[in-house]
Amino acid sequence: MSKLTLTTEGDRNIVIKRRFAAPPEAVYRAHIEPALIQAWMLGPDGWTMPKCVSDPRPGGQIRYEWSDGKGHGFHLTGEFIELSPFHRIVHVERMHLPDPTPDNHVETTFEADGAGTLMTVRMTLPDADVRSKMLATGMEHGMEVSYSRLDGVASR
Repeated sequence: MSKLTLTTEGDRNIVIKRRFAAPPEAVYRAHIEPALIQAWMLGPDGWTMPKCVSDPRPGGQIRYEWSDGKGHGFHLTGEFIELSPFHRIVHVERMHLPDPTPDNHVETTFEADGAGTLMTVRMTLPDADVRSKMLATGMEHGMEVSYSRLDGVASR
């Protein structure tokens, strides 16, 4: 049974919620520290992230590169906008498939939930068409697999 919920709001938003057993500090760190990101943000089994740049400060750059080990891959670039340690991260990202997608504005919050964390990710896309295309990629399954890995990484 999935611990992840994905809903849409209005024409442009995707909202993902997921509970983790680890405290907010650990889940937050797993979103900004390159070695931790490379351990969990891999999508479906068989993919790796050979390159991870995360400069967690306003204006700091983000670059993640994924590979399936069979000559296929893609990457994401972006910038951090705002960071409130252990509570909130705001950033902009673009997928390169190979051409860059329009900006995806992402706000991630981390709330204490008993001994664990409730994480909420709110994505704001440019329009309904871009949102539909993003949802059609199977992102929900990839996120579910990655967040299952994050459960293990954050509780170390």
